[in-house]
Amino acid sequence: MRRKDYKGRCEKRALSKCKGVCRTYDDIQRAYADILQDSEDVREIRCNVLLDGLSEGEYTSDFVCVKSGGDLMVRECVFRKYLSKPLTVKLLDASREYWQKHGVSDWGLVIDAEK
Repeated sequence: MRRKDYKGRCEKRALSKCKGVCRTYDDIQRAYADILQDSEDVREIRCNVLLDGLSEGEYTSDFVCVKSGGDLMVRECVFRKYLSKPLTVKLLDASREYWQKHGVSDWGLVIDAEK
C-alpha cells in the first residue's frame, strides 16, 4: 500500500496484461509484477488501484488482478521489517476490510525473503 500521491522513485513498465503503464516503486513490486505477468492464472493486472473512500486517507493497493475464472485477486507488497509497525498493520487491515466489503476473498501479502 502506498499513498496516492507517493513521490518516491518509480519504474514505469509496459506489461501485456496491464492496460496502462505499470508503475513499481520497489524490488518486491517489480519482482511480483514479473510473476503475475508470467502466471497463466492471471488474465489482467491493475497496479496501484485507489481505495476509494478509505477512512485512513487516499491509499492504493499494489496489485488487483483478474484471474482466468473472472475472480479478483488483491496483493499488497510489504517489506518484512515493516510488518511490526503499527501504521503498516492498520493500513493492511484497512485494505483487507475494504476488499472484503467489495466481495474479494483472495487478498494476500507479498513479503520479501528472510535474510
